[in-house]
Amino acid sequence: MAMFWLFLTLVIVLVVGNALTLLRTAKKPKIPGGVRPKPYQDDDEAGW
Repeated sequence: MAMFWLFLTLVIVLVVGNALTLLRTAKKPKIPGGVRPKPYQDDDEAGW
């Protein structure tokens, strides 16, 4: 029975740790609004 509680505790710790990691990476700063993508010079040469 002790192995069950050890395994359950390990699973809970891993799930909570991964959730916190995902939340932390999701809050990284976004690209500022003033940044615009520059078009390639040869954008229309492909014939699309």
